[in-house]
Amino acid sequence: MKKMLLSTIAGALALTVASMARAEDAKPLVVGSDFGVAPWMVRGASGPEGFGVDLINAIGKKIGRPKVEITDVNFSGLFAALFASRIDITVNPLNITKDRSEKMLFAEPIFATGNGFIVAKGTKMSGFEDLKGKAVAVNRGTLSDTWATANAEKYGFEVQRYDTFPDSVQAVLTRRAFTALNEIPTTVYAASKNPMIEVAFKDFDGRKFGYAFRNEDVQLRNQVENAIECLKQEGVLAALYEKWYNEKPAADSPLTTIYPGYGAPGFTGYDATPHELSCK
Repeated sequence: MKKMLLSTIAGALALTVASMARAEDAKPLVVGSDFGVAPWMVRGASGPEGFGVDLINAIGKKIGRPKVEITDVNFSGLFAALFASRIDITVNPLNITKDRSEKMLFAEPIFATGNGFIVAKGTKMSGFEDLKGKAVAVNRGTLSDTWATANAEKYGFEVQRYDTFPDSVQAVLTRRAFTALNEIPTTVYAASKNPMIEVAFKDFDGRKFGYAFRNEDVQLRNQVENAIECLKQEGVLAALYEKWYNEKPAADSPLTTIYPGYGAPGFTGYDATPHELSCK
């Protein structure tokens, strides 16, 4: 009788755990991104659209979530939204850094980047020395803001901070700022859409983008990373890049590179344990 009772309890617990797992999978995946970063994510006629939208929707299908809800969050409030559990993942073009990896969990890299400097058409900039005595516009709270803050005194420029990338570009167009600083892919795309601006200088520095999660959400991070790796293997990320950025990715791009283990190699939260890739 005792054995039967224990067996019944164990079975009930197993069913409860399974039911909880199914309930979790049935919930919408709530993600956050700044909608002002074209062509990663912008507000379209029927909702957000762009590289980042197509990618997270493809990931949602891979992991079996019935719906992906994308929330527009200014970059300056993105981490607060994650830590307060208002979103499950940040799907912004977010640089993986040592400091950030100590506060949140990253999936493996999906994009390579660096600093791009937008100026008014015909304006020359050949290096950082040309910033002396000028104003540099940045998107508040981004790595561009961090770089500008750290280098303003060194190169003798003023930092102007704006809540969105388009606002920083507008500062250049109205001559309030000499240049708008942001990620290279973002600036190149913006310049391709506006004949009044151009990217005068690019500083490729080895930075990479990745999705960020709360530290306790290891299972979700690993689940999403499995999906990312399958989409890389299937050529989906490369195809999306060609669709939205109008060029093929480099041979060694994170868009096609599958990294060992889980997370961003070399950063806090990385798990080097090998895993088999099983794609459906």
